Amino acid sequence: MLHQKRKHSGRTEADFAPLLRRLALFLVVGYLAATVLFYFLAGEQLHLRESRGDLELLTADSGTVELAAGSVVEQTFTTEIQRLEKISVQWGTYYRPNAGTVVLELYDTRSNTLLMSKSFDAAAVTEGGFTVMEAEAPIEGLYNAPLLLRIYSPDSQAGSAVSPLMNTQAKEEGFSLTLNGAPTPGILCFTASGTDYIWTGLHYWEFVAAGLAVILLFLDAVWYRARSGKRSYVVNAVIAVQKYRFLIHQLVARDFKTKYKRSILGVFWSFLNPLLTMCVQYFVFSTIFKNNIQNFAVYLLIGVVMFNFFSEACGMALTSILGNAGLITKVYMPKYIYPLTRVMSSMVNLGISLIPLFLVCLATGVHFQKSVVLALYFMMCLVIFCLGLGMLLSTSMVFFRDTQFLWGVLSMMWMYATPIFYPESILPENFRWVLRINPLYHFLKNTRICILDGISPEPFVYFQCFMIALAMLLVGALVFRKNQDKFVLYL
Repeated sequence: MLHQKRKHSGRTEADFAPLLRRLALFLVVGYLAATVLFYFLAGEQLHLRESRGDLELLTADSGTVELAAGSVVEQTFTTEIQRLEKISVQWGTYYRPNAGTVVLELYDTRSNTLLMSKSFDAAAVTEGGFTVMEAEAPIEGLYNAPLLLRIYSPDSQAGSAVSPLMNTQAKEEGFSLTLNGAPTPGILCFTASGTDYIWTGLHYWEFVAAGLAVILLFLDAVWYRARSGKRSYVVNAVIAVQKYRFLIHQLVARDFKTKYKRSILGVFWSFLNPLLTMCVQYFVFSTIFKNNIQNFAVYLLIGVVMFNFFSEACGMALTSILGNAGLITKVYMPKYIYPLTRVMSSMVNLGISLIPLFLVCLATGVHFQKSVVLALYFMMCLVIFCLGLGMLLSTSMVFFRDTQFLWGVLSMMWMYATPIFYPESILPENFRWVLRINPLYHFLKNTRICILDGISPEPFVYFQCFMIALAMLLVGALVFRKNQDKFVLYL
């Protein structure tokens, strides 16, 4: 019974009831609000993604035929695109002015149905340029269907007609090229693109219901442990944060003030530091080492802001136990609060650093979309990741003082292994695995997608980033908890 008294770390069951109710209400209401908000913010990207079956452009090594009246180029092919949207064809002009009309038609050969058709002025076609035939609405039901792309001209004259380009060496099952009725080795230089449905998006509300069930089971387990008088780490953590919230506030304020003690500009350095770093790196990498990244200033500043937080939070958490040795040996407080407050003080700097990022976005003409709110999710994943890594580093630092020097080398390597000031495309394919195993890369990449591209990443990406952050937090917390009782012996 709720009114029965039962000991639980110095508190009774009745003391836990209000706390558990508030925790349950906060989790359930917060979860439902977050899922509804995400559904609105993610928009179309929740249900659709750029098709993984898009046909890529082949490198042209020859022309097909001069597309005078009576000439026909036919390319049969199949795609794994669920919603076909457009076809584009690359052209050769013989480096001369041309005239006439070219026609592109796409057929479903199963029923000989015309799916798309468009005419182009040959005079507007440029050497190596493209003509694009786009459907009025995405065409569905063509996954692995046999399709025919027919190209011809009703009125062009020989000597002033264009020619579709081809690759004579390419071979692909289900592809065949015919020039004026004669089968020809090779494949036309064209692309097909569209979108695919995202399975998780199609079943979004089922996943929401499953997530709610997991939360309710979790709360039920916590409630059962509390009623049974068993130790609950979740409840204890919440109680500790509430009990020591004044001290937490003081520690965060102390760390933040200590950083700028006797500094003339003070807190303004949190604003100025990422801006100056961006200016230097922008000059170096946009003039000396040129790149073709669109809006490089914002691309770079996002990387600088996020990596600066990562480096500062982990670096401060690393010394959080040793730096508070005097307090730890004199005052009891759960030891995990020390790395927590270091990360929280770095969050203050992160919040201030977002101001110059916002201003640079405005100055460079970034059009904010609703997806920009979702960037905060990936930043919070980074915060959780840093807390877990900080707890791991602080534990290692107590027993192995060389950790601070190793971390200096590791953080430098981590910086260069993350595309902060360079595009990921410059990495050779055999080094791409470095990005795939780099947690910071995933947080950074998806933040840029939300801000610069103005769209939401795929739903699975949110789960992936959360699991990366949660895994790091669990590893750091377990190592920290297992060794925290030995800290006083090594301080």
